[in-house]
Amino acid sequence: MQNAGIADMGLNWRYLAFDVAPEQLDLALAGARSMRFVGLNLTVPHKLLALDWVDEVDPAAREWGAVNTIRFEGQTSGGEWVPVGQAEDPTGFESIRSVGFNTDADAILRSIKEDLEMGLKGSKCVLLGAGGAGRVAAMKLASAKVSRLHLINRTLSKSEAVARDIQAKYPDVDIVLDYPRHGDSIDLLLNATSLGLKTSDDLPLDLEAINLRNVDSVYDMIYQPAETALLQAARASGCRTANGLGMLLYQGTAALEIWTGRPAPTDVMREALHAHVYGKPSAH
Repeated sequence: MQNAGIADMGLNWRYLAFDVAPEQLDLALAGARSMRFVGLNLTVPHKLLALDWVDEVDPAAREWGAVNTIRFEGQTSGGEWVPVGQAEDPTGFESIRSVGFNTDADAILRSIKEDLEMGLKGSKCVLLGAGGAGRVAAMKLASAKVSRLHLINRTLSKSEAVARDIQAKYPDVDIVLDYPRHGDSIDLLLNATSLGLKTSDDLPLDLEAINLRNVDSVYDMIYQPAETALLQAARASGCRTANGLGMLLYQGTAALEIWTGRPAPTDVMREALHAHVYGKPSAH
């Protein structure tokens, strides 16, 4: 996706993937800064850790409590900070700093709206997972004025912490740290856990605690495999379903725009994603 967008924009860049251990994140960021990287994306478990390692944090990233995009900026002799990717000569900077952003939050809502054709205001939602991605999703759902949010997480203390943050900012949202009562209808169930990445994974929810026939729509942030066991079960129960490909697309286009200061070629990047995940062009 990113390399397709980079090529379409005529940039002499390359987007690469690196495995970095959590305890070495600070060293990796320091190395990227030294090598004059334009920027980088972070995935789990680095999104929360990066808050403490970047030099500056964008207000939105601070609000959502996670960093998934970093832009490196150089300081000119006049004291001005300029994005490395937008500089004529990135080797001439006096110093380099890292700035953390979050592009996940807006991407979640945009993807839900487009892929499930639903609005969230006044809806009743179940969110599975309260980690980095789950926390961002919970805060964003609350900001969209859902009426009730059920937070389900294996570690209760994590969901309790997220619930406190939501109540402090969005007191009108009813937070429940348990599954809905049997028979209650649910507008959206969203999986923000990693369960489903492997075919051998258990389902991320307890089917004895919630009947998928009472759920209108199910969104799984996982996009590979394209249809997880959760989405298969949801589709068999008559739910509308969507995977996380749309979220990935929009967080990616936003990141490219942060680095370049230019509009990203969304259609080109969407086609590259669909070709990779589905082996065929998108239906857009």
